[in-house]
Amino acid sequence: MEYMAILLFVCVCLVLLLGFPVAFSLAGTALIFAGIGSLFGIFDGAFLHALPNRLFGIVTNSTLIAVPLFVFMGVMLEKSKVAENLLDAMAVVMGKRKAGMGIAVTLVGMLLAASTGIVGATVVTMGLLALPTMLKRGYSEQYSCGIITATGTLGQIIPPSIALVLLGDVLSSSYQQAQLNMGIFSPENVSVGDLFAGAVIPGMILVGLYILYSVFVAILKPEQVPALLDEDIEHIKKRKQVSLFVALVPPLMLIFIVLGSILFGIATPTEAAGVGAFGAIILAIWQKQFNLANLNAVMQSTTKVTAMVFMILIGASLFSLVFRGFGGEELIAEMFEALPGGLLGAMLVVMIVMFLLGFILDFIEITFVVVPIVAPILLMMGADPIWLGIMIAVNLQTSFLTPPFGFALFYLRGVAPKTVLTSQIYKGVIPFIIIQLILLALMAAYPSLVTWLPSQLYS
Repeated sequence: MEYMAILLFVCVCLVLLLGFPVAFSLAGTALIFAGIGSLFGIFDGAFLHALPNRLFGIVTNSTLIAVPLFVFMGVMLEKSKVAENLLDAMAVVMGKRKAGMGIAVTLVGMLLAASTGIVGATVVTMGLLALPTMLKRGYSEQYSCGIITATGTLGQIIPPSIALVLLGDVLSSSYQQAQLNMGIFSPENVSVGDLFAGAVIPGMILVGLYILYSVFVAILKPEQVPALLDEDIEHIKKRKQVSLFVALVPPLMLIFIVLGSILFGIATPTEAAGVGAFGAIILAIWQKQFNLANLNAVMQSTTKVTAMVFMILIGASLFSLVFRGFGGEELIAEMFEALPGGLLGAMLVVMIVMFLLGFILDFIEITFVVVPIVAPILLMMGADPIWLGIMIAVNLQTSFLTPPFGFALFYLRGVAPKTVLTSQIYKGVIPFIIIQLILLALMAAYPSLVTWLPSQLYS
């Protein structure tokens, strides 16, 4: 019977490769296999009896309410030209230095990641705003594409990341499942706030490594990252009469209010997301970008993303039940136990599989399909849930950068000038892939990089 679980997983991946909608691919394939299994008496239909309770739990989950609110916040900030003002102000401050535009892009991308939490939006926004300017000023295509794409993926790891919100909910369920499997009944759980706190130090290390790489390029290959000319800076000043203080303080205040209230236990992620959404509206009004057309566009985008997330979650829940009904969970547990190296060997295999799946699946699908299968087993083997969540997030972030199928590469290719070759985008991201692999190795060797801040905040 267990071979049916493997066949189910393979068939789902094949159906997704054919381009069918994710939610319906998961649910449809699972139902077909459940029907075949029931027909031949190898599937216990009682597993599907848990589906109504599970679906009710999904739609009433207070944590998941944060998703549409964070999406609304991110899209509203994108419409309010916060990124454009920040980039212009940073360019004036950093532009006279070699690689100054690259460092400015990194810092603005970090702030956008902490404001929007949406990878695609950050890559596209920075690609439209920064890439033409960098190329015009003499920056190399490879460096420009690499720094923009890599910085755009920071939304995957820097809180308040939507990926971490979804991971937090799934890991919470996995943690409870692992405890039940071990016969432990404990009120302790994994919260989204734990993951946000765990992501702060790795996220800052990653930003620091990106900036350090830009400095090395400026030293070793200064011709690839020239300083802006005085007339370029004066042109920016005349075109946009905005100071660094005016451009920087409003988004920083919003980030501090949203993220700080979560980290210090003042508000739940859902409450903080509501405040963030309201704050984004205030910023749009401040930037004179709040109007009916923009509000309509933001609400439509929020509705589409939210509907997609919840439909995928419903389909993934059905897939998970059928996978367990075929004994898939026991099969995975046996495979992990047979691997050499214990937890380290199992983590290595899971990281490689998720990295490869990141070529064909978005983080939402991987979070809802793969994580519920492997996380309970890894937690039973002794993995720290916060460390596991951040390792998964950084791993998927690396996967989204890796040629030839990285999602972030496709986002940039869609907005980059036709003069920029796809091969230049691919070559440009290679140093940043190496940087992210270094971060993964550091977190694997020193888990305290992830667990120290949550332990200090919530001890």
